[in-house]
Amino acid sequence: MTVTPSNDSGPFAKPMNDIPKVVFSNSLTSADWDETTIAAGDLADSIKRLKQERSDGYLLAHGGVRFARSLVETGLIDEYRLLVHPVVLGAGERIFPARLALEPKSTTVFSGGAVAHVFAAQP
Repeated sequence: MTVTPSNDSGPFAKPMNDIPKVVFSNSLTSADWDETTIAAGDLADSIKRLKQERSDGYLLAHGGVRFARSLVETGLIDEYRLLVHPVVLGAGERIFPARLALEPKSTTVFSGGAVAHVFAAQP
């Protein structure tokens, strides 16, 4: 399996194609998407390395609930940005496996009903 670029012509396609990306996988061996590298092995070690390499930058993680939960479990997240859409699912998986100490920083309400919450992680 390979990671391929977005062929979408929408407003986010070019920025997504142009920014550096890291795909965490122990099964992928290549990525056809420009600016993409594959990180295999221990997730916490990879995150620590990325934080050191980009100490003046911003790292954004995008993925499903299992990936998010794996990141939470590393204890290496400095800030949580949660985008909540007004959709009722009825059931689902928890992102946070245990209670976390979070400090609210900001909230933004979007015209479509989604709300973005930013929380600082507390030690």
